[in-house]
Amino acid sequence: MVAVVIGVDLGGTVVRAGAIDQDANLLAVSQAPIEAYLGAQAGLARIIAVIEKALGEHADWHLLGIGFGATGPVDRRLGAIQNPFTLPGWENVPVVAPLREHFGVPVRLENDADVAALGEYWAGAGKGVRRLYAITLGTGIGTALICDGQIYRGLDGSHPDGGHQIIDPMGPVCYCGAKGCWESLAAGPAIARQAREVLLDFPSSRVLDLAQGDPNRIDAHMVAQAAREGDALGLAVMEKASWYFSLGLVNIITLFVPEMIVLSGGVMRSASLFMPAIETAVNDHNIMVPASQVRILPAQLGDQAGMIGAAYTIYQNG
Repeated sequence: MVAVVIGVDLGGTVVRAGAIDQDANLLAVSQAPIEAYLGAQAGLARIIAVIEKALGEHADWHLLGIGFGATGPVDRRLGAIQNPFTLPGWENVPVVAPLREHFGVPVRLENDADVAALGEYWAGAGKGVRRLYAITLGTGIGTALICDGQIYRGLDGSHPDGGHQIIDPMGPVCYCGAKGCWESLAAGPAIARQAREVLLDFPSSRVLDLAQGDPNRIDAHMVAQAAREGDALGLAVMEKASWYFSLGLVNIITLFVPEMIVLSGGVMRSASLFMPAIETAVNDHNIMVPASQVRILPAQLGDQAGMIGAAYTIYQNG
């Protein structure tokens, strides 16, 4: 009999489920678009279907539990998703109780950034690291701190959200209500917005070519690609975004001084465009804390990190 745990990674667009053994091996995986606009009940049915597909028909598998990482905010104590932002309409949606009832096993709910960090700690770039800080830079900026294998939690078990630290109080309004959040300045949508704002200054930009002449189609990947090709607009926008990103990163180093920071997410596929600004900022702030000794590395597990880390919450807690 093979003991397995299902690790679920629920994002704003896709839900993934993986069957994972005690050595962090991913034995099977299933995924589907979540289509949040169909409503929470339809979404829950889809999550159950994805889990069942990952489990398959393995008579020799014994399911120990389900670890569930969801895009935040979540209420761990109530086992519910409280997410009006990336899952519109999913407010105070119970997920733990329905899954526990359907599958008859323990279910643990965590923030998706936390489980991704746990995945890297258990089986990725952070193996053997006591203090690991994980940053996911994509549609938003997710952050998590792992100390001695445990998720660092705030008051009442809350998830500290580094993506909403204030970088520029005169900056754009974020959906959280604040101005100049890290996420509103350096995440993918912010990069696309900044490119659209300066298009008139770069009428022959390669970015517009990649968007087939439609400014509304511009995304961060197009801006980064144009920058790698030497396009002036792409370079200017990516330089600004990387500067903002490096400011938030230095704040984190100054506050926590972790042994390692791992970087992941879609925007980090263009890490080479960010590293010069990061290296400069770290060197400039290597006075009050040993910032230059903090290792800054790419994450290793890619989109498997959330599933593996979610499964670890079950193995870790028995």
